[in-house]
Amino acid sequence: MTCSKQINARAIFLPFLNVNLFPPDLHLQKSSFTRPQTLAFKNGFRVPHRPTVGIGHDPLVSEQLTQQELSELCCEMPGMTYGSYHQTACEDFIPAYVAFDKKVLCYHAYFVEDILYSPEEQDRMRPVVIYYYLEDDSMSIFEPTVQNSGLMQGKRIKRQRFPKNEHGEHFQWKDLNLGMDLEVYGVKYHITHCDAFTKEFMESEGIILNDPEPMPVDPYSKCCNIPVPQYTTPSTFSNMYEFSTMDGKVLCFSALWDDTDSQYDETRRVTITYYLVDNTVEIREVDQPNSGRIPFLMRRKKIPKTLKPVPFPSCVMEISEKEVDEYYSPKDFQLGQTIKILGRCFLLCDCDRFTKEYYQKNHPDMEMTPTEVPKKADKLQEKKDDLLPSMFSIFTGDSYYNGFGSLEDSFQNCLSLIPKPPKMNYLKMLENHGKVLQYSAKLDSQYPQDEARRFILRYYLSNDTISIYEKNTRNSGIIGGKFLKMTRIPKPGSTVENPEFYSPADFAIGATVEVFGHRFVLTDADRYVLTYLESISSQIPSHTLDSLRQKLGVGLSDSQPIKPDTQHTVEKQRDDQLQTRQCCDVDKSFSHSNKNILRFMVNSRLILS
Repeated sequence: MTCSKQINARAIFLPFLNVNLFPPDLHLQKSSFTRPQTLAFKNGFRVPHRPTVGIGHDPLVSEQLTQQELSELCCEMPGMTYGSYHQTACEDFIPAYVAFDKKVLCYHAYFVEDILYSPEEQDRMRPVVIYYYLEDDSMSIFEPTVQNSGLMQGKRIKRQRFPKNEHGEHFQWKDLNLGMDLEVYGVKYHITHCDAFTKEFMESEGIILNDPEPMPVDPYSKCCNIPVPQYTTPSTFSNMYEFSTMDGKVLCFSALWDDTDSQYDETRRVTITYYLVDNTVEIREVDQPNSGRIPFLMRRKKIPKTLKPVPFPSCVMEISEKEVDEYYSPKDFQLGQTIKILGRCFLLCDCDRFTKEYYQKNHPDMEMTPTEVPKKADKLQEKKDDLLPSMFSIFTGDSYYNGFGSLEDSFQNCLSLIPKPPKMNYLKMLENHGKVLQYSAKLDSQYPQDEARRFILRYYLSNDTISIYEKNTRNSGIIGGKFLKMTRIPKPGSTVENPEFYSPADFAIGATVEVFGHRFVLTDADRYVLTYLESISSQIPSHTLDSLRQKLGVGLSDSQPIKPDTQHTVEKQRDDQLQTRQCCDVDKSFSHSNKNILRFMVNSRLILS
């Protein structure tokens, strides 16, 4: 009441103008100006709502009825009284490639192929299967595969649209029917019948199919399938009768296998089993403990006794019954006699009780007297002495070089089936470890640039190998260093199968050593060489020792005349010693010890170590 009085009092004091003329029920009497609530919570989530009223709960224009709706309310509406009728929704459009996906019409047909220049057949019936794919109106033709036909069968025409005429039209499913000829690329295919799905589809589309026809049979194939009459009288012998009477009856023999022609020269005990039910033979070796052999020798099978002469090599093709004239039978097994089975000789010594009774009943003329089993000739021969006392031994003529590895490898491969590395004489390696015979040599060459080249030849006593190093020579243009790695050097004239290698006995001063096409002349040797060779003087020729003594000046008496070569060598050594002493005196001025000076000169090959 108070608020309305204030409004009326305020309205009285407003000027009487057109602007201030308001409807009496507009906002002068409005008391609520709240905005409608549009935010709410639903299941714990904030959800906005569309407002249904305006500010101050005024009705919205969008929520009010239109003039058309007001006029409809005035009229009679049977739908509100009787209800509205249900309208069916329009079906969705389905394309053909989806509706007819994987739907194929199948027709069986055949075509006739003319055969030229053949007296046995004039034409040939070849069945085919025609597939019609509804999704894109394409077709394909397949020919079923027939074994041993010799024809290119399978896919005849790949999937495509077959032309119908020259106007560019193609065959449709409406053009196909039973009993009609379908001409595709000059070949006429006669349709005989179809499957159940094709028949159901064609009838659903209002097409009446003709009566199905049987598939004709190829006359030539029919003639080939006629069984050939047999002109031989079938045998009255019944395999079933033999099986029922002879099943489980076995002839068992104890035999001795003569294997003296093999590498180990021995005989073995075997058991020969003859099965009467199918005339097969099985051979098993008598198992002995720690023999290392499998007792199974030959599986159960028929053994041919005599073969028919055949025009083809029997070693290439398997032996069949047509090539065998006669198989081994019980009458071929006589005690005390030797029977040859597949190239092996077996001496039949004894049999079991059932075997004796069988021969007494069926073969009384054959004597089944056991034969005394001869004693085993000898066990394996005693192993021979080690043929390889050292790693590098001289071989006999029993081995040959096969081209793989060294000669020792070839010889070791001859001793065992599994290749093994050659044996080494470790005792010799330990006794002669670090013992090296060192010689000086020059190259015997026809080229003048090789005259100044000097080499050091070293012989290693631990493994009888030789290595050669070349000294560095100033202004020679040749780089020194390793000339030949440690290897054995065969003497000239020796063969690959029986080589003869160089030894210390061959290294005399002035001797020529031929190393793989290079000729070296020994000019000097180390003093240790003479000391070692004198310790085994019984194995070294006298001229080798004399040449070393003359070169080293050892063992010469005062009354013995000095040869010019020896005098020249001694003078050269004296000059070398003088040069060495001068070098030592010069180096001592730089505070170097004699030991370091000597080590430097040996490494620099200024003196022979």
